[in-house]
Amino acid sequence: MTKLFWNVFKLSPIVIAATFFAANSAFAGEVSEKSTSVAELSVESNNIGQVTSVSQFSDVQPTDWAFQALQSLVERYGCIAGYPNGTFRGNRALTRYEFAAGLNACLDRINELIAIATERVGSGDLETLKRLQEEYAAELATLRGRVDALESRSAKLEANQFSTTAKLSGEVIMAVSGAFGDQKANGNGDIEDNVILSNRARLNFDSSFTGKDRLRVRLQARNTPKFSEATGTNMARLGFDDSNGNNFELTELNYTFMPVKGVSVKIDANEADIYDNVNVFNPLLSSSGSGAISRYGRFNPIYRAASGKAGVTATIGSKDSPIKLTGSYTSGNPTNTDIGLFNGNNAFLGQVEFKPVKALNIGATYVRRFDGSGANITGSTGSSIASKPFNGAVTSNHYGVQAALQLGKTTTLGGWYGFVDADQTNGTEDSEVQYWAATLGMKDFGAKGNTLGLIFGQPPKLTKITNGTPDQDTSYHLEGLYNMKLNDRISVTPGLLVIFNPEHNKENDTVYVGTLRTTFKF
Repeated sequence: MTKLFWNVFKLSPIVIAATFFAANSAFAGEVSEKSTSVAELSVESNNIGQVTSVSQFSDVQPTDWAFQALQSLVERYGCIAGYPNGTFRGNRALTRYEFAAGLNACLDRINELIAIATERVGSGDLETLKRLQEEYAAELATLRGRVDALESRSAKLEANQFSTTAKLSGEVIMAVSGAFGDQKANGNGDIEDNVILSNRARLNFDSSFTGKDRLRVRLQARNTPKFSEATGTNMARLGFDDSNGNNFELTELNYTFMPVKGVSVKIDANEADIYDNVNVFNPLLSSSGSGAISRYGRFNPIYRAASGKAGVTATIGSKDSPIKLTGSYTSGNPTNTDIGLFNGNNAFLGQVEFKPVKALNIGATYVRRFDGSGANITGSTGSSIASKPFNGAVTSNHYGVQAALQLGKTTTLGGWYGFVDADQTNGTEDSEVQYWAATLGMKDFGAKGNTLGLIFGQPPKLTKITNGTPDQDTSYHLEGLYNMKLNDRISVTPGLLVIFNPEHNKENDTVYVGTLRTTFKF
């Protein structure tokens, strides 16, 4: 009898599949739950327990169409196992691993039954197997064809897929903005009270080779004008402005890796913006897409002083370390064969980040910068004379102190102070610039996911110059914004920026800049 039994199985292995598929509702139509992944199965398979009665399955009812078949396999042959939570999950798809495990259990059990109780496997069982083979022959053939078709489609997709390691993400900003006031701060006519519609689109392609590194390529297109032209001062610039005619350009190409534990290195081959590489101590308001609406309100201008065309940044310290050290070098002429990486415009940055308690983060930053021609030592955030105190090559030393204090779970109080000592490299001119700001960010204000932001401070001001006149008065920067998170992908931010005494001149009229920024992320 044993020989006959195994001949049936050898001639028609599909019979085994039919028996097991019947117990798992494979022919019940389309299943409603997704298949268990290999990773999930590897965890679950270690905990699947053998059952001795179909009543042990909490999700199996006598009214189920396959109840009798399942009851027979469980109570008669004892070769069906359940999941740790006492379920059978009969309406979900069957993976090849699960089929192999169940089939092996049934074969082992049948062998055991044949060995110890031959009489329990009678001719009726063999007739049942034959009947199942004949009854489900068409369904099995259809299923085999569908599996073959899926394998063919899967192979085609794998052959033509973009990448197995690259991930695409993006951000699109659409903003309605306008500048208002009387006369321009530079005295060149009145401010035109025109409302504009502009945009910025970013596409990020991220790839990893070890799981602990990242290669990023960013394409960007934008057409947001600088309100410095409309208002006569850089103090009115938006945090996401600039234009390239809406043509996509390569704006980031960098690689981040960890050579040893606790050390992170980032190499920027294009647009080395240091504020993307270090902590800027303004966690709720530093983002150009969801944070402050102004250029000055995002973070301390010292981080713009250290930017360049290419550079390298190294950080020592893990995420939870109480002390972190960061050093960077950026070059403004990396592709110029006459100048190279080290002989043209460049900047060195050093930063110490200290976290004495969990709620308080303090940073001290130093930047030494050299500009061979046309200095812009404040990153276009203060008065025009503070950005460019004199002509010719300039060597500048930048000192900054930043802090962020978390008050409870939702509120962060922060701020910064900066001082710049700039010297004319080939002359006798010397100048000093100072600035400060205080920030308040409140998460979940009004509704979960929303953020209220307030910023007040003094934009960069020329306080001393050897031969010339420094800024006589003091400008004040006041900004309010409310970022409303409509869902995980869309947020809307109305914001208002007010500049009192623009260009540090009390004779100038107050400048207002309003915007309604909508940000889409994918």
